[in-house]
Amino acid sequence: MLEAAEIELDRRVIAREELVEALAASAAEATAVTEAEQETACSPVPVPGSTVPPWRDGLTVSVLAPDYQRILGVLEERRSAGRGPAKAKEIAVGLGLGTTPAKVEGVRSKARRLAERGWLLQETSGMFSAGRRPVDVPDAGPSA
Repeated sequence: MLEAAEIELDRRVIAREELVEALAASAAEATAVTEAEQETACSPVPVPGSTVPPWRDGLTVSVLAPDYQRILGVLEERRSAGRGPAKAKEIAVGLGLGTTPAKVEGVRSKARRLAERGWLLQETSGMFSAGRRPVDVPDAGPSA
């Protein structure tokens, strides 16, 4: 009986040692893969278009997300056509979004963000027009 227990104990010790070796090899492999992924990964720089940076000379609209670019495009077209500032509702219609309150408010929010960052001009009446102005935005973190 004691001999059978010793044999069973030896088998378990061997099994444990093999398991520890296998786990160590697996962990080393996973660490190597993780390090390789980190080396190939880009630095944590915001993806172009995911933020609205303050406008400054030399900065192009390509740094903005497509939705923001389209809003600027609608207002540029209005200016080219000799029409004045537009309400958010007019911009939403120009974008083909319709006049539902949710769509209009989404456009208004984006247009305000563009105006705060100097990409658009916002009139006191709440209307928006094409135009750029440099702005000082202290600690302006990323804003989508």
